[in-house]
Amino acid sequence: MVKHTSIHDKGELSLFDVLESVRNDPNFPESGAIGVFVGVVRGKTTKDEVVRKLRLEAYEEKANKVLEDICNELRRRTGIVDVQIHHFVGEFNVSEDLVYVAVAGAHRGDVFPVLTEAVERYKKEAPIWKKEYLESGKSSWVSEKH
Repeated sequence: MVKHTSIHDKGELSLFDVLESVRNDPNFPESGAIGVFVGVVRGKTTKDEVVRKLRLEAYEEKANKVLEDICNELRRRTGIVDVQIHHFVGEFNVSEDLVYVAVAGAHRGDVFPVLTEAVERYKKEAPIWKKEYLESGKSSWVSEKH
């Protein structure tokens, strides 16, 4: 059974598992759309440097609470049936999945704005950090919080 929202070790969960969890919600028959965001490791930095791998870490207890709060708040929106955020920690190669965000709702017009908000909020609010390891041999912790 997939928790609605959580920090997971790399490989602990698949996108299929998340979609199955969304579909198993007792209120899912009210849905007419599922929107999904899959965050992956990008192969270049914002300065166009080649990324070799990423390491993601989290203050898991706090991150789980923040993700749960975001999802619970967004689930109360009109037309929304379910919101789930599943973020991974560990070491990742370029193109590997880092996060799954799924939103189920009555109509696509309900789903897309909530999906965007869920992504923007977890990036700003959750204590999750990433370290980029570059092909040049350099490494540094990076932030997407604005």
